[in-house]
Amino acid sequence: MKILVIDIGGTYVKILATGEKDRRRFESGESMTPEQMVPRVKDVCKDWEYDVVSIGYPGVVKDGRPAVEPWHLAPGWVGFDYGTAFGRPVRILNDAAMQALGSYRDGVMLFLGLGTGLGSAMVAEDTVIPLELGRLAYVKGRYDDHVGSRALREHGLARWREDVLFGIERFVDALLPDEVVLGGGNVRELGVLPPKCRLGDNANAFIGGFRMWEITRSRKQNDEGRYHIPTTGHSAAAPSQSGGWPSSAG
Repeated sequence: MKILVIDIGGTYVKILATGEKDRRRFESGESMTPEQMVPRVKDVCKDWEYDVVSIGYPGVVKDGRPAVEPWHLAPGWVGFDYGTAFGRPVRILNDAAMQALGSYRDGVMLFLGLGTGLGSAMVAEDTVIPLELGRLAYVKGRYDDHVGSRALREHGLARWREDVLFGIERFVDALLPDEVVLGGGNVRELGVLPPKCRLGDNANAFIGGFRMWEITRSRKQNDEGRYHIPTTGHSAAAPSQSGGWPSSAG
């Protein structure tokens, strides 16, 4: 089975398919709708073969479908028929959860994606749990407003780092993860990593997308976006990991 993985971010849409080595991408932005996204994806990967599709969606996913319109894209994503549009079976997971799935090793892991906004998810007892930590109230607004790309531009690097580190410390205290994986296009701006943190890579989103077809959805959770990770095996299509900084913004 050949899998096409689509990682939808507020800045770029990035894609990779089974057997391909080079990721491809195109710009997204606040005016992009799913009706615009699908033909762009098909055009960018027209020379690739794929049987099924994995989508990392930048918003809340429930029952395998977008449940809330994304904050950094145009409306129209809730209720859109992705399977019909692609003509293939489609699985959808929150984008941060998909990257967390690809980043997971063992134990309890918290994933934080520092991109256009804050992506967040946990993996506990081999189950992926999407979170929305960026929606938490913070300084007369939401935490997202202080740690996203706009905050980095408008508040400056020093203030942005202070707000990011403040949140990481509180999340570790409250959620008690064994480790924190930091990803997203802005993680390179953080400098020294806090305790319990390791650097992720945007390429892990593709590993997560491949894993989505290797793992089973939890019947107990009524298919509400939680996935059980296989105890062995990794997708042969996963790109190699070089460590270091992520190569593209999310």
